[in-house]
Amino acid sequence: MPRRSLAGFTGRGYDKGAGPVKQVLWLAVSGTVLTRWWCPGSVRIRILRAFGANIADGVLIRHRVRIHWPWKLAVGRDSWIGEDAWILNLEPVTIGSDVCISQGVLLCTGSHDRRSPTFEFDNAPIDIGDGAWVAARATVLRGVSVGAGATVGATALVTADVAPGAMALAPTAVVRP
Repeated sequence: MPRRSLAGFTGRGYDKGAGPVKQVLWLAVSGTVLTRWWCPGSVRIRILRAFGANIADGVLIRHRVRIHWPWKLAVGRDSWIGEDAWILNLEPVTIGSDVCISQGVLLCTGSHDRRSPTFEFDNAPIDIGDGAWVAARATVLRGVSVGAGATVGATALVTADVAPGAMALAPTAVVRP
């Protein structure tokens, strides 16, 4: 494989989905208000909706949740997103209804093509089905669908689809009856 040249990176094919003014405004509001403990949850939801997020009623988003681009986020009714979750949504992230995204979870839609001499993007959306649970500090990578009612165990790394009702556990996990 030839040596990688990061200086040649172009980001071709990646659409941020909003212009630079909206991006800067979002980063300012997100960093100074949205992630703070003193910002009420209802205000967080209103701010996210104002920036284009599609968030249904009854959603709880805790403080210190990082959302890269709110205009690429949809969350179904009565879902929870826990403290320190990071939704790195270069591409759309869809979270169904009655979903629990626990503390410290990373939903990462971005990656790079390791075969590209300039390390170009290799991004894809993430879909979390109704009633799923992504437990603490789990990571779900680009292009993954987590089926309805599925469970992603604490600290699991998910690189492929999880069937509805299935469990994706960290490699050293022991399942108790």
